[in-house]
Amino acid sequence: MPRVPSDWITLTEAARIFSDAGVSISRSTLARWARSGKLQAIQPGRTIYVRRAQVRSMLRPKKRRGVNVAEVQPGLFEDLEE
Repeated sequence: MPRVPSDWITLTEAARIFSDAGVSISRSTLARWARSGKLQAIQPGRTIYVRRAQVRSMLRPKKRRGVNVAEVQPGLFEDLEE
């Protein structure tokens, strides 16, 4: 019988998601992140589970706020014009 998809995945599955995206992360690093709170995790027994959605969100680039030209210091580039 196939497993029912769950948002909670093992560290091995999380490492595979990173690996499939071309990012090499070990299970021990993921466990350390879970213990430190960087990853939301549960540990009902000996196995640590993390949220699939959170792992995937770590692979998406962060949106950066651009800098408005009016916010740049006026004399910042004057030396370069000489």
